[in-house]
Amino acid sequence: MTMTADQVLQTFRDCGALLEGHFVLRSGLHSRQFFQCAHLLKFPRLSSEICRALSEKVGGLSFDFVISPAMGGILVGHDVARHLDKPHIFAEKKDGKLVVRRFEIKPGTRFLVAEDVVTTGSAVNEVCAIVRQAGGIVAGVCSIVDRSGDKAPDFGALFTSLLKLKVETFPADALPPDLQSVPATKPGS
Repeated sequence: MTMTADQVLQTFRDCGALLEGHFVLRSGLHSRQFFQCAHLLKFPRLSSEICRALSEKVGGLSFDFVISPAMGGILVGHDVARHLDKPHIFAEKKDGKLVVRRFEIKPGTRFLVAEDVVTTGSAVNEVCAIVRQAGGIVAGVCSIVDRSGDKAPDFGALFTSLLKLKVETFPADALPPDLQSVPATKPGS
């Protein structure tokens, strides 16, 4: 069952996963909105419906494994892999960098990189670099939400999302007046 962008956005609102306020994103940019996928992913039925819809969008790609960055992408990657009957591995933080510690990436293996939310794409780019440095191939990238707007990251592979939004972001030294007067929070991904 394909979900429309409006249905995905409404699902985020219904489960409290779309937050409004003043947030510091993983990239260091500030925003009025934050997609806290953890609030969606705590509901297995809802997250499974979302990940099924995402898996339908990437099901035509040829790949051997799904890989995702920790933390936010692990549940998304695992559920997308489950719907596509593919194995799933993940990269995790070690000394401030993403690394693949528990798994082996064999040369020539094709990967789909799965993430929850993409803004600048920094975590996805780290995972793509890990795959490529090991001789693997990034066949595609997918995320539930692409909030990169006009600044879509170049992953060197097809990028697919369920929901594409242009959400304003601001560097810390160029905040609009309404955000300057509100304390920033960093909710995590």
